[in-house]
Amino acid sequence: MRKTYILEDLDCAHCAALIEENVGKLEGVTQSRVTLLTQKLVVEVEEVKASGLLKEIKKIVKKFEPDVEVVEK
Repeated sequence: MRKTYILEDLDCAHCAALIEENVGKLEGVTQSRVTLLTQKLVVEVEEVKASGLLKEIKKIVKKFEPDVEVVEK
């Protein structure tokens, strides 16, 4: 299952890479990709793990970029 999130106000390439890497380590996530230009995070996740994913992604994003808002698309 593919989920897309908007990372509003993301402007740090290094932080984007850290977010991508850490989201990719979440249980059930098979792929994670952050595109800085469009401020999008696209995640491939097992359907059974998709329900709590947004909460976990927000924790990771706040750790590296406290001012970025995560919006599910």
